[in-house]
Amino acid sequence: MTRTVENAHAYDVVVLGAGPVGENVVDRVRAAGLTAAIVESELLGGECSYWACMPSKALLRPVLARSDARRVPGLAEAVRRPLDAPAVFAHRDETVGHWKDDGQADWLGSIGVRVFRGHGRLDGPRRVAVEGPEGERHLLTARHAVAVCTGSRAALPPLPGLAGARPWTSREATSADRVPGRLLVVGGGVVGVEMATAWHALGAHVTMLVRGDGLLPRMEPFVGERIAGALRARGADVRTGVAVEAVVRDGGSGPVTLVLEGGETVEGDEVLFATGRAPRTEDVGLETVGLEPGSWLDVDDTLRVTGSDWLYAVGDVNRRALLTHQGKYQARIAGAAIAARAAGDPLDGAAPWGPYAATADYGAVPQVVFSDPEAAAVGLSLAEAGHAGYRVRAVDVDMRSVAGAGLYAQGYSGAARLVVDLDREVLLGASFVGPAVGELLHAATVAVTAEVPLSRLWHAVPSYPTISEVWLRLLEAYRDRA
Repeated sequence: MTRTVENAHAYDVVVLGAGPVGENVVDRVRAAGLTAAIVESELLGGECSYWACMPSKALLRPVLARSDARRVPGLAEAVRRPLDAPAVFAHRDETVGHWKDDGQADWLGSIGVRVFRGHGRLDGPRRVAVEGPEGERHLLTARHAVAVCTGSRAALPPLPGLAGARPWTSREATSADRVPGRLLVVGGGVVGVEMATAWHALGAHVTMLVRGDGLLPRMEPFVGERIAGALRARGADVRTGVAVEAVVRDGGSGPVTLVLEGGETVEGDEVLFATGRAPRTEDVGLETVGLEPGSWLDVDDTLRVTGSDWLYAVGDVNRRALLTHQGKYQARIAGAAIAARAAGDPLDGAAPWGPYAATADYGAVPQVVFSDPEAAAVGLSLAEAGHAGYRVRAVDVDMRSVAGAGLYAQGYSGAARLVVDLDREVLLGASFVGPAVGELLHAATVAVTAEVPLSRLWHAVPSYPTISEVWLRLLEAYRDRA
């Protein structure tokens, strides 16, 4: 039998959602001397820690390490055996703390943040109502700010038969402990590509079904082409330009059949739908403050919701960049802005790179896709830069010309592109695809963010023989075409 106990509490800041974004908000405001509470209905640490970034990379790390080792003479024969799937799953489980959040709870307590477990909803301006797991009710009042940091969830298309077919989403794909014989992957974005890479290497026969023309459509076309080619070369079936019209699975178990446009069918043992994200704002009380439930929240550069002087929306919920590192970046900005406003400090003059403006959300968002080969990009693609009105040039280099790449892996195959603003001779974007290119990305992010002139980049000398020498080859290619 549940009980109802109503308790009132007041804090300077109340945060809805205890994922990495919410945790960073409370960390920043506590460091500024404000009191803070955080509300979470699931595990402290959120999607990234238990069902996204951390478990997916734990699954992918042995896949990529084995792939790299197979390209090294003298080592290749030692790693010809199949992956030990149970050992990979055990490492994944350890990485996510066996889906227990004791460590996160201890850390929040150590910085003086009160944790409220249960479902939190806005209850009018500056108020949050929390329904606890045993029916207890808490009413939290925020003196300065409430931050909605509830993230996003997998969005499933409204297909006939899908609701009862028990499809995988990103959560099931990163937490499953059995390798399906045949895995159907619907979608060609980051989740689809990474999970196709992981589960194929673990022993599943993977069929990818992509509505668009290629994989990773937000990156340069050559990136998705190389990854699709590599997946096909390893035996995966990658189909583009196809649409799923229905799902058939008797009783929600056994084989699953996808009906494609035109009537063709494809059968698998499990199906992963990686078809986008939706904001987790459908039941957080937005209607009590005049906002639409289930909507993405518009914010200014301090992450304050448009039209409000107390409500903030940080991370995925504002749809600026659905990436953990960007959400944590926004949280640092929002925490600083909340603390400054609470102290009565002016925020004027903070842009473009001050502590109160999340301007990196616009043209300097980095992303690594842990596929095989890896993909990494920051800033604008060539098409995006052209559409934005810049006068641009693409500078392309085949990474086989880089001595360090050949040493890293025999038969190294990769490509790099810079997008150059010809009027200012600065970088607008950079893209890489190939083994280990994720480690090249931060240098590109610094160059794009700081708008470093190409004339200065000539004096940033890459170490020889490393893969980073691709920077010299790119600058030489630009110079030789000038």
